[in-house]
Amino acid sequence: MSTSLEVLPDDMSAFTAEVRAFLDGASSRRTDQDDVAWGVGDDRITYFGDESPDESARHVAAARAWQRTRYDAGFGWITGPEEFGGRGLSAVHDLVYDSIEAEYDVPDTGVLSLIGLGMIGPTILAHGTGAAKAALLPAMYAGDVIACQLFSEPSAGSDLANVSTRAVRYGEDWVINGQKVWTSVAQHAQVGLALCRTNPDQPKHKGITALLVDMDSPGVDVRPLRQMSGGAEFNEVFLTDVRVPDSRRLGEVDGGWRVALTTLMNERASVGSEGAGPAARAISLPFLTALLREHGHLEDSASRRRLAELMADQLATSYLNRQALDHLIAGGQPGPEASVSKLMYSQNITRATHFAAEVVGPKLLADTGEWGTFSWNELLLSTPALRILGGTEDIMKNILGERVLGLPKEPSTDATTSYRELRTSGSGA
Repeated sequence: MSTSLEVLPDDMSAFTAEVRAFLDGASSRRTDQDDVAWGVGDDRITYFGDESPDESARHVAAARAWQRTRYDAGFGWITGPEEFGGRGLSAVHDLVYDSIEAEYDVPDTGVLSLIGLGMIGPTILAHGTGAAKAALLPAMYAGDVIACQLFSEPSAGSDLANVSTRAVRYGEDWVINGQKVWTSVAQHAQVGLALCRTNPDQPKHKGITALLVDMDSPGVDVRPLRQMSGGAEFNEVFLTDVRVPDSRRLGEVDGGWRVALTTLMNERASVGSEGAGPAARAISLPFLTALLREHGHLEDSASRRRLAELMADQLATSYLNRQALDHLIAGGQPGPEASVSKLMYSQNITRATHFAAEVVGPKLLADTGEWGTFSWNELLLSTPALRILGGTEDIMKNILGERVLGLPKEPSTDATTSYRELRTSGSGA
C-alpha cells in the first residue's frame, strides 16, 4: 500500500539509513518520479504486458536477480520469521522500504511478488507443514522459486468453491486430475497452490483440500491464453494424474476453503494497493492535468469537475488503504477493507481511463504517432480484466454488504447440500 514517509513513525532513522545505503550501492535514483514532461520518453500506458517469450524471460531473470540481491542484503522478506530467511520486523519497516525503493531505478519484481510473495507465501506460512515452509519459503523470498495460484476453473471462477478438479489419495500421495484457468505466471512458476475436490459428498465449501503442486511434475500442461490487449500473461493449466505428496498439503484434509480464504484476503490486499507503474502514473493528477492541457480542455469546467471527482475517489481509496495498513500494523490480518480497496482500485483505473479516452477522442483508435494518445488504447482494453481479477466487482460488493455493513446473506442451500447433489441437480454448475 503506497503512502508517504511523512505519515510514518519517526523512530525509523537507523533502518531508513540502512535501506538508503543498500539502494545507493545497488542501484541509482530515478529521475521521472514527479514531473510530467509531456512528449518526453516512452508514452506506453499498460497494465498487462504483451512481451515476447524472450523479453518475458529476460524480465523474469532480472526480477529474480534483484530479489536475490534484496534477500542477501536482508530486505527480501522484511516481515518474515528469521528461521525462514526473514528479518522479523514490522509491517511499518516493510512499508518504509517500499516507499524508499520507489525512488530508485530497480527491476519490476511483480512476477514474483504479486502472487507468490504477496499471496502464496503468507498462506504457506499460515497453513504449511514445517517441511514445506523450510523447503519453499526461503527459496521463494530469495527469488529462486516463483509460485502461481491454481484456483479458478472454467465453471468455478467467481463461485470458487465450485471447483471440480479432483484429488484422490493413494497412501502418502494425492493424484490430481482437472483443469485450471486464468492462471497468472504459470509459465514461469515452479510451484502452484491448487484447490482440489477431495470429498464430493460434503457441501462444496467443506470438501476441498489445498495442495502445493510442483509445476514441472509429469502431467502438468501449461497453455498460454492470448488477451485482447495483446499479451498472454494468463494460462490454462491441465492436470493429468499429477502426483503430490501429502507433505505438500496446506491445512486439513477437506479444510482447503480456510486456506483459500487466507490467500484471497492477501490477494485483494495486493491487488487493491495502488503502487507504481505506467497505469498508476497515468491516472495521477499531474498526468491527467497535462493531458487536459495538451488537448485544450484544461479550462473546460465539465472536464475539470470530472477530474476533481476522479482525484477525490483516488484520495478516498488511499485513506482506506491507510486504515487497512493501520490494522496490519496493529497485528491484524487482511480483512474486508482489502476487498473494498480492490473494488475501488479497479473502478478508479476504469473511470480514469474512460475519461482519458474521451479527452483523446479518435486519436485513441489509430496510431498517428502523437505522444500520449494511442498509448491509452492498451490500458483501455485491459480495464475489463481489472474488474474480474482477484474477485469480480459483484463478489466485492457482496463482501462489503455482508461483512462490513452486516446485511443478511442471500438464501442458499450450499452449506447443507453435498457437492455431488448440487452437480447432479445442475445448481452447482
